[in-house]
Amino acid sequence: MNPLPATLNPPNPNPMDAPPIPAVAILGLTRLYGNITALNNLDLTVNQGDLFGFIGSNGAGKTTTLRILATFLAPSAGTAKILGWDVVREADAVRHVIGYMPDFFGVYKDMEVTEYLDFFGACYKIPTAQREKTVADVLELVGLTEKRGAIIGALSRGMQQRLGLARVLIHDPKLLLLDEPASGLDPRARIEMMAILQELQRLGKTIIISSHILSELQTLCNRVAIIEKGKLIYSGPVQGVREQMASGLTYWILPQGDPAPAIAALKALPAVADAVAVDGQVKVTFANPESVDPSILAVTLVQGGVKFTGLWEDELGLEEVFLRVTRGETQ
Repeated sequence: MNPLPATLNPPNPNPMDAPPIPAVAILGLTRLYGNITALNNLDLTVNQGDLFGFIGSNGAGKTTTLRILATFLAPSAGTAKILGWDVVREADAVRHVIGYMPDFFGVYKDMEVTEYLDFFGACYKIPTAQREKTVADVLELVGLTEKRGAIIGALSRGMQQRLGLARVLIHDPKLLLLDEPASGLDPRARIEMMAILQELQRLGKTIIISSHILSELQTLCNRVAIIEKGKLIYSGPVQGVREQMASGLTYWILPQGDPAPAIAALKALPAVADAVAVDGQVKVTFANPESVDPSILAVTLVQGGVKFTGLWEDELGLEEVFLRVTRGETQ
């Protein structure tokens, strides 16, 4: 494989001031299946070091996008580049820098764990003398060292998912494409899988993860993209999509005793659009989230002699944002 283009490794005297370097650059990506448009002029950038959440309903185009990036599917139009390599014209180079884990993958159930990984190490032409250490390293990374001699068919679903992740790590790829890696796992196995992904990001991997478990992506990913019917709806920081969806900024106040005095005091503020009691708490909505000074709430309550024990901002969860910006439509 040829070295990466020099443009991807520019001199960087001050890393803190350097702009993000794209790991994935998608421009006008379109994929047709007969009369069905699976991807519709998709533009998307994933930066090196991102743990990137790819969100959409079933049929939105997530798997199609990942399969194109993995060089298993050709686009009908548009381009996609990974670390500067074109996924169509330079597919072989792309395959050396990615690790692709589909939502459903086959395993050789009669093989031992180490035998299975050694086989894929040989496929990537890792020298025999090096493969034993490489296999041991990836097993340690995914927490399967104690299962190195186990028969794959005897492993739990969670352990088989970890083994699948170990397989895509065997050639030390720079970019991981993970399609629903926590699908079908119990809560403990999902937590363990997410911890592994965080460690991989810390080690410098760029990760794109497609998932329906939005509450976990909210805390796991630094950036997300939401697509529906093959079109990009949002791409950027997790907090950014919450702010974009907020029609008004909301705060909660926990008063001591009757919430009525707090409501009366807060409703008198011009900046407050509404204040209502909800289960003994007061929900306060600002009319203009761009010019909010939440300290005015506390000052108003103190000056009015209203005692309270808590004041906090109400944040939209990623699941609520997703339901607001999508309609659940498929191709």
